[in-house]
Amino acid sequence: MTETIIFGADWCRDCRRAKLVFDRAGAAYRYVDLVQEPEAAAVAKDISGRTNIPVILYPDRSHQVEPSNADMLRKIEELGLVGASGGGAAEPEAAEPGAPEPGRAESE
Repeated sequence: MTETIIFGADWCRDCRRAKLVFDRAGAAYRYVDLVQEPEAAAVAKDISGRTNIPVILYPDRSHQVEPSNADMLRKIEELGLVGASGGGAAEPEAAEPGAPEPGRAESE
């Protein structure tokens, strides 16, 4: 496998945040929208063993589930994916105004 795949849904805030982190890092990925391709949910579950999203499958066959911005950026750098799609610099801040910090529940 030579590509990064993000399994997610547009209604999922963490999925939108993951796409933004990759875009800002300039790291190429293929986005699989589980609303448009519901059969892919089984693939994501097979990868992670969970039903949580996003599930990010990397070219080295490792994966992350609901990762923090810092975890994604570390993996992007570790695999040399930075600049792979010509995007801008990555920023570890929350992807959306008012979004909870990664790893924190909205009710906290």
